[in-house]
Amino acid sequence: MESLMVIIKLMGGLGLFIYGMKLMGDGLENAAGEGLKNILEKVTKNPLIAVLVGSIVTAIIQSSSATTVMVVGFVNAGVMNLTQAAGIIMGANIGTTVTAQLVAFKLDTIAPLFVFFGAFIVMFAKVKKRKDIGNIILGFGILFTGMGMMSAAMKPLAETEAFKGLLATVGDNMFLGILAGAILTAVLQSSSATTGILLALATTGVLNITQALPIVFGCNIGTCITAMIATIGTNKTAHKAAMLHLIFNLGGTILFIPVLMSGILGEIVSKISPDDVSRQIANAHTVFNLVNTAVMLPLTGVLIKIVNKIIPGQDEEEDRGVKYIDDRLLETPVIAAGQVVKETIRMANKAKKGLKLAMKAFDNNDIKLIEKVYENEKIINDLDESITTYLVKLSKCELSDKEQGIVSSTFHTVIDIERIGDHADNIAGLASQKIAKNLEYSDEAIQQLHTMYDSTIKAIDIAIESYINRDLEMAKSIQEVESNIDRLQKKYRELHIKRLYDGTCNAYAGAIFLDVISNFERIGDHSTNIAESVIENN
Repeated sequence: MESLMVIIKLMGGLGLFIYGMKLMGDGLENAAGEGLKNILEKVTKNPLIAVLVGSIVTAIIQSSSATTVMVVGFVNAGVMNLTQAAGIIMGANIGTTVTAQLVAFKLDTIAPLFVFFGAFIVMFAKVKKRKDIGNIILGFGILFTGMGMMSAAMKPLAETEAFKGLLATVGDNMFLGILAGAILTAVLQSSSATTGILLALATTGVLNITQALPIVFGCNIGTCITAMIATIGTNKTAHKAAMLHLIFNLGGTILFIPVLMSGILGEIVSKISPDDVSRQIANAHTVFNLVNTAVMLPLTGVLIKIVNKIIPGQDEEEDRGVKYIDDRLLETPVIAAGQVVKETIRMANKAKKGLKLAMKAFDNNDIKLIEKVYENEKIINDLDESITTYLVKLSKCELSDKEQGIVSSTFHTVIDIERIGDHADNIAGLASQKIAKNLEYSDEAIQQLHTMYDSTIKAIDIAIESYINRDLEMAKSIQEVESNIDRLQKKYRELHIKRLYDGTCNAYAGAIFLDVISNFERIGDHSTNIAESVIENN
């Protein structure tokens, strides 16, 4: 019965530890907001910057697994290549050591104060930003409370002969220790959780640095399982990113085995913190990941070649489906919100392309261009469905007020873009009728169509640009363009009716002309709706 209570307390402490880490990470992520998104936008081909970005992002969201899953999502979405992914994955391993360093401070005695003040802020704060700060403090307190519970639960367990024997067996066999660390981390899906258990054991006095080190190394292998699971249903490049993570961590552990056997690392961290095994474990974790990155970073090209040998071939370019959004990115809502905006902009540009193709088909009586408009419209409809589904999922995530505004306006924006695509499709259909009936228009009529078309394209450009940059002044400028489109439609309608009366244009050709300018006017309306959503959410 006593052993059952120990297990229950240990599980409860571990649960609090993981939940506190998640709560603190989510709070930091939301508080960072645009900053976190901007950090990831800065990723370039410079490997050192990529490592720095991976370290900072992981330190913010408190999980190397979450960062790696995010990287898999980015690679799958085609917005990050393997070289960039490699740097971020290496940086993530460094960033995750921050959690161990924090936990090694042994703040469990004052943790209840953090829980109290954090809960107080969360309950009474009305502003989202303050609630995020409350969640950071509350998560911090819960994390250390869980740590204290694990340490308390481990004390009677650590005194039993059976447990001491198990620990001695694992400690004496380096490979068994690595395997134990890998399995435990794979099950918990968090290297920080495994390190937390080690630190809790260290406080009981039965675990020394020599016994802990193999398990720490094993943690780095076990944490790869999360990224491997995340690649289910992804493209080849995303699988390569997860494999890169595994090779990097596995290779680092193999390289460190001689260091482990010699006892050099244990001696170094013991000298830095002679009387504190918890701090020794945290420092060893940091040193291992720093040295591993320093050794492996120059070999990134070699690692990528190995991965390409294991997973050969490239993904075929696919224009039809989504490019920037991926369900794995929902783990980090602020990033997902930025990606859905990119996908919406891509959809808007396809709608603009459809209009240009339709007008060109109308001018040149080109059947092939009409077919391209129809194909383009199918892509727009697919994107409409995918983006809307993604927005529904995103709206259920924890979002800042700004992100909630973006999600809300994007719902409406996507509808307007899809309608612009429909009107381009309509104009292509009218071009098809013009070709079938062999209709001709006067130079005056064609000139009027192009004048109105130019204003319509200008309206779409303003809508897209103002949506991209959240530019209030640009969004407001669409009113003048929209008024001009309305004025031109009224004027050209009257002039065309006059041509019908004069007999310079037949009724069928006249009906098509009026339908084309009507579609231009409706496109202007939908463009205005997009710009107005920017004004409302600015």
